[in-house]
Amino acid sequence: MKEAGQRGPIGQRRKVAAGGRKEKLPRTIAIDGPSASGKSSVGYLVAERLGYLFLDTGAMYRALAWLALQRGVHLEDEAGLGRLAAEVDMELGPPAAGSGERCTIWVDGEDLTATLRRPEVEAAVSLVSRAPQVREVLVALQQRLAGRQRVVMAGRDIGTAVLPDADLKVYLDASPAERARRRQAQMAELGMSSSQSHIREEILQRDAIDSGREASPLRAADDAIVINTDGLDQAQVVEKIVALVEGRS
Repeated sequence: MKEAGQRGPIGQRRKVAAGGRKEKLPRTIAIDGPSASGKSSVGYLVAERLGYLFLDTGAMYRALAWLALQRGVHLEDEAGLGRLAAEVDMELGPPAAGSGERCTIWVDGEDLTATLRRPEVEAAVSLVSRAPQVREVLVALQQRLAGRQRVVMAGRDIGTAVLPDADLKVYLDASPAERARRRQAQMAELGMSSSQSHIREEILQRDAIDSGREASPLRAADDAIVINTDGLDQAQVVEKIVALVEGRS
C-alpha cells in the first residue's frame, strides 16, 4: 500500500494544564475486541476526550473488502488480496457530520465511507482481514500512522500485533446478544434493518473466523485490561478507560 495521507486530525486537542501533565499520559492506547463490542465508538470518544488521533483499523479492512468485491478479487485469493492492498492509496480523515462512522476513508481518491456497513462488506471483511499478505501491508501502515503522534487505535489485533508495546492495552468484550442489539441499533441509524437473531449468527460466524485465523487471531493481549461492557453505557466505558489513562484506577 502506498504511503497514506491524513486529511486532518481525527479528534480535538484537549487543553492541558501547565506543568506538562499531558506528557505523563500514555502515548499509545490499544483498544481491541470482537465485532460490535463498541471499541470504535468508545475509542473515538476516548481520543476526543484526550486530544489524541483516533485510528479505526476495521475501517481500513472494510474499505479493502469493498474494493475487492468491486474489482472481482476472489475472497479466497490471499495473494490477489495482498497485491490489491499493496497497490492502493488509502487516506484517513475526520468523520463527516451524520455519517455514523468514526473516520472518513478514501481509497485511490474515492470516499468509501458510505460502503463500510453494507451487508456484503460485513460478510467479506473477516475473509479479507485473515489474509496474511493483507495484514502485513495494513499493519505496517497502521504502525507508521501511530508513530506520528499520540494515538488511540481500535481493532482486533492492536495490542498483540500492531502495537505490542502500547502503553495501555484495553480489551472490550460483551455477550453475543448485547453485541447483536448494538449492531442492530447502529444499522437502524444508517437506514438498514435486520433481525437480532440473524445479526447474532453473523457475529458468531465472524468471531469464529477472527479467532481461528492463522495471522494475528483475535485475542486479548496478556497485559490487556479486559472490560466486559454488558450493562454499561458508552459514557461509562469511556470513563473507565480515561480513568486508566489518568491513573485513577
